[in-house]
Order: sequence, then structure tokens, then C-alpha cells
Amino acid sequence: MKILIAADHPFELWKAPAWLGQWLERDFPQLTVVQLSGYDRVAEEIGDTEIFVGFSLKPAQFAAAKKLTWIHSPAAAVHQLMYPELINSSVVLTNAREVHGPVVAEHAITLVLALAKRLPRAMQYQVRKEWAQQKLWDETPRPREVADATVLVVGMGSIGREFTARAQALGMRVIAVRGNPNKGTGGANAVYSLEQLDQILPQADFVVLCVPVTPATAGIINQARLEKMNPDAYLINVGRGSLVDEASLLQALRDCRIAGAALDVFAQEPLPPESPFWSLENVLITPHIAAVTERLWDRHYKLLSENLTRFLAGQRLLYEVDKQRGY
Repeated sequence: MKILIAADHPFELWKAPAWLGQWLERDFPQLTVVQLSGYDRVAEEIGDTEIFVGFSLKPAQFAAAKKLTWIHSPAAAVHQLMYPELINSSVVLTNAREVHGPVVAEHAITLVLALAKRLPRAMQYQVRKEWAQQKLWDETPRPREVADATVLVVGMGSIGREFTARAQALGMRVIAVRGNPNKGTGGANAVYSLEQLDQILPQADFVVLCVPVTPATAGIINQARLEKMNPDAYLINVGRGSLVDEASLLQALRDCRIAGAALDVFAQEPLPPESPFWSLENVLITPHIAAVTERLWDRHYKLLSENLTRFLAGQRLLYEVDKQRGY
């Protein structure tokens, strides 16, 4: 049985380390492990591959993969794999949502606290060596408590659930939106459908986006919805850049129609130097680092080895993606 690993990325941490294939060979001697350092040889190797580990597989490569039965994505997002040939096939798709969930949730909580306490603005004054106690109080929105604040979580997968637990530990009221509210609250105080987003947006002091990209969620935050947000509310995006209409968000931030935004993801990455987002005082930018941790690939290996054990035993795999829904 052959497993092909092709997880390459310009960012070093997202690349599969060399030891990944070595450990698999050690722990699963019944497997033939092929690990590539890039994508050049995927077409050459995919034909007799039964298990593929990687962020993406082109439709032509998928068509050539006659023995493929399982794809595992080291990412949480799998929209790049959602083409008809794969969706309508019998190939099982799993992702690493539970690997990334707790780490991204920590980052999102950090952004909530940073915005609430006006830390980005305080750091701007620090650069100018200015003791701005009175100015920070006079500016709007003022520094605030997060206890008793309302946070709207859009998406109740692993990130949303992990964030909810942390937010409630800080005394926040959590309301959530998810594709299927019948799946439960995920620990939130109340849960709503995507169709109800417009009516609950005005309640939120913070709006946190952690929903996967699907046809239903692409551009979910647009001009109309930004206008429904509380003027003192903050938008936080740790999902994907395409969840937001960036032109409308830029205008809302320039006009101070919302308090500000903390953005870890953008439609174009890296964010170009000429992007107006860089110069806005009410924007906190982090360079897609919400999931960054030194323990990342140890967690990946734990999940992959558990699922390989299940696969070889003919058992159901963990974190299988519903290909029709896209998550």
C-alpha cells in the first residue's frame, strides 16, 4: 500500500518535515512511503497511490489516481479540493481541523483582548514615546471589559467551539451562527442559522469569523452586513480572506462605521505593501499566523497515525469531510 506525501508551501512551517515520512515508515512498515519535497513529481507518483497527504491535488492528477481511496489535508480548509470529480467520487477526504482548532482559538481570543484593551492604539503611541492615558480614554471606542460583552461566532467547527469555551471562561456571552443549527450550540449561549445572521449582527460587540469557505459563506461579510454591525463593534477574521468583501470593509473602516478589525487572513497573501489595510489605524494585522505553533507537526503526526491505524483496520476515519457541504 502506497502513501504519497506532497505538502509543500513557501512558509516553512506548513511544509511537511522530512521526519514525517521516516516516522511513518518506522511505525507502519506495511506501507510504501513516498515523500516529495515539491509538487513536480506528483503526476509521476500519483498513479499507484492509495493514500495522498497534501493541501491540494489538481483535477488532472486526481483523474490519474486510479487506486486512490483516501486524501488527507493537513489544513482545516479544503475548498481547493472541492471540484466535482472529487466531490462525486468515493474517495474519502479528511482534514486537520482538530489540529488547528485550539491554536487558532487562542489567537482569536488574543485579538479580542487586544482590541478591547486598545493595545494596537497604545503601541502606536508607544512608538511616538507619548504617554497617552487621557487620549486613549477620550478616543472612541474606549478601552472596555470583555466580561458581559457579546461575541458573535460565525462557524462552529473546531475553532468556533474552542473559541467559545475560552470566551465563556472570560465571562463573555457567545451567540453563534452555523450552517446547521440542529447540530447543537457547540457550547454557545444561543445558536442561529446563516439566514438569521442579519438579525443578530447588531447584538455583537465582537464578530469572529471562523467558518469554512463554501458557496454559502464566500463574501458573507459585505457592505450590507457591515452596516448592520454596532458602530462600536470589532470584526475579527481568522477564517479565510474570501469570507469578507474587502473593498466594503476598507470603506467601513475609513468611515469608522465599525470600531475596527483584526485580520489574520486576506484575499491576497502575502498582503501587498500597497494595500490600504496597512495604513489604517483601526486595523490590527497578523500575517496568517493564527495556527502557528512549534507543536504543529507533532499534532499532525498523532492524527495521521491514528487515522492510518483506523484505515488499515477498515474503521471509520476521524474528521471526515462532508464533500457535499465542503467541510
